[in-house]
Amino acid sequence: MKKRLTTILLSFCAIVSIKAQSDIWRSDSLQEVVVTGTGTQHLLKNAPVQTEVITQKMLRQYGGKSLEDILAGLTASFAFNEGDMGSQMQLNGLGNSYILILIDGKRIHGDVGGENDLGLIDPHNIEKIEIVKGAQSALYGSDAMAGVVNIITKKHTEKGVFVDNSTRYGSHNDLRQHNSLVLTFGNFSSQTNFQMQRNDGWQNTAEEYAEAMVLTDSKNKTVNKFKNWQIAERLTYKPIKSLELYAEGSYYKKNILRPQNGTHPSCDVYTYDLRYNNASASLGWKWYPGGKRDYITLNVDWNKHAYYYDYTAKHYDYVLLQGEEYGDQNGEWFSVAMLPGQSKLQSDQQRVMGQLKGIFYLPYENTLNAGAEYRYDYLKAPDRTETGTASDQTAALYVQDEFNGVKWLNITAGLRLVDNRGFGFRLTPKISAMLSVGDFRFRLGWSQGFKTPTVKELHYRYLHVMGSSTFFNIGNTNLDPQISNYYSANIEYRGRNFTASVTGYLNKLDNMIALVNVSPGEIPAGITTAYLGDGSTNVQARMYKNMDDARTCGLDFTLSYKVMKGLTLNAAYSYLDTKAHLYDEKTERMNTVVIDGTAHHKWNASAMYSHTFSPSYALGISLSTRGSSTRYYQNNGNGKAYQIWRINTTHDLGKQDKMLAYRVEAGVDNIFNFVDRTMRPYHLGNNTSGTTVYGTFSIKFNYGKRVKKHILSTKQKISNEED
Repeated sequence: MKKRLTTILLSFCAIVSIKAQSDIWRSDSLQEVVVTGTGTQHLLKNAPVQTEVITQKMLRQYGGKSLEDILAGLTASFAFNEGDMGSQMQLNGLGNSYILILIDGKRIHGDVGGENDLGLIDPHNIEKIEIVKGAQSALYGSDAMAGVVNIITKKHTEKGVFVDNSTRYGSHNDLRQHNSLVLTFGNFSSQTNFQMQRNDGWQNTAEEYAEAMVLTDSKNKTVNKFKNWQIAERLTYKPIKSLELYAEGSYYKKNILRPQNGTHPSCDVYTYDLRYNNASASLGWKWYPGGKRDYITLNVDWNKHAYYYDYTAKHYDYVLLQGEEYGDQNGEWFSVAMLPGQSKLQSDQQRVMGQLKGIFYLPYENTLNAGAEYRYDYLKAPDRTETGTASDQTAALYVQDEFNGVKWLNITAGLRLVDNRGFGFRLTPKISAMLSVGDFRFRLGWSQGFKTPTVKELHYRYLHVMGSSTFFNIGNTNLDPQISNYYSANIEYRGRNFTASVTGYLNKLDNMIALVNVSPGEIPAGITTAYLGDGSTNVQARMYKNMDDARTCGLDFTLSYKVMKGLTLNAAYSYLDTKAHLYDEKTERMNTVVIDGTAHHKWNASAMYSHTFSPSYALGISLSTRGSSTRYYQNNGNGKAYQIWRINTTHDLGKQDKMLAYRVEAGVDNIFNFVDRTMRPYHLGNNTSGTTVYGTFSIKFNYGKRVKKHILSTKQKISNEED
């Protein structure tokens, strides 16, 4: 049944897409403005760098509960393995540390070199999402070798008071709360946002392979119980028309509650819960020196990401004592008992970043984007680094020019000069060209990526338990920077009611960094081998090393067709092939392998319908599906293929131009109840719990609209009296 429905929907998309080329339609998407690809504003159809957009309309009708849910359901290039430490995200075969996530053009801060906690991003506060794939180091720096995801948040510019509340409740006691308060008077504006999320977690199987045995009554969950909340404030002030000043900050806290496996104490690795404390603060301004299009921005940001162990049972931990009697590096390790109720800092990552940027519209159709950046990373990890702390500094200058000397041709070229404290100077170039022929766009691009090892890859060390194996992961100060070359070709058609895009790409990486098994003799001097045990515990040492090379290549297809007013069909497909060289310690040879987590085929499709029946009621319905072929892994087997269907309905109540407006939303996710029952830790395809239901109630109070309407009404009365 599922296969039939998939075939019918995809076939229908293809048939109506062919027919669409002769129809007439004026699409709002043709007027969509994007900024991520070049850092400057362009209509989507004229963006020099191919950009994928998830619009506000798609977000509203899909009804995703999180950013992971949205990206997995509305694009075909992303894959996720959500875990306690955050989202193990992939974009076209490359993982978290190669993907740059921005919020309004500013970097999100999380686990440097690890998983990003996307719970920091409130899905209800997203206006749209822009996705640019491939190396973008020339414009955005070293984190953007796989691509950039730019979250554009909602802005409220009307004077007066705006209050927004949304409450979503679903299966597994899943509660999502959003509140915002915006005050705008004169040249001053304050926007306060609060979000809260919680879920009781679930268990797909009680089978688990641990300690060389199969447990059939494990208490460990597939997704653990969690709760988090965040409060954020943004203040803006315009002393003059051409200058805007802002200050903003946020605080975020997350607790992950993990059950103990009391039946098998020897396999009990959950003797502590996890706690995350994040904070941020920033200041900046945006100035239009000529009062028109040219502008200069300055931003200074501070971010903190810290996580702790909150012990729930007695736990023996190693503590490294250092000093003159032990030597600065070769200290002595002692076993210390941690008791229930105690907490211990594991990692505190802080970042200070300053950015000066200018956009200048020059004669002869040149647009210049130039800037300077400084970044300081600081890591405090008392038990996980050689001296307890580590740091890194990077400075950069960049320049990019867009040339539109002829109407049908755009040439964009950029160059970035990086100076890293540990790795010196490096230039990273990029160049792209776009040819416009009627409703067709032809794009070619080449860009180079440059990524220095993260502070964690250089200095961090920690235990990682996976199934029956325990790994001692070690940083390596002898790592070299990673370099990539990204080539892409795109053909895009944007007609009156039909859009189609095909992109082919090749991303070649040199010196790719990965964890490789090593023998105790290969561990650098000064790093203790105490974690390797006394022979009674099977612990394998792994160290970050530069691989010989790796490459990803593939094809991305997207289609969209507006059948009639209110009904749109969308489909996307991504083919991916990856290869990397992995060192085999036993044979002492480099083997060619598939990058972990790769699936050759991913797809999604949706039918979205909306209709306004009266000034007081509008209906929206979205039927969507997403799927993936087998995901490949070097250890613990492959992840199962899957296909998941979802339906979401929205009901807008009350006149939307009035002061009060309401929305009710209800849906069913995973309609056909797909669940991967593979024993832990081999459940690597998808961790969905099966069919879930949810409902959302939202209310908006907008006094600004009433004020605006009153002003217009007053002006009309005065005009009538004068007549």
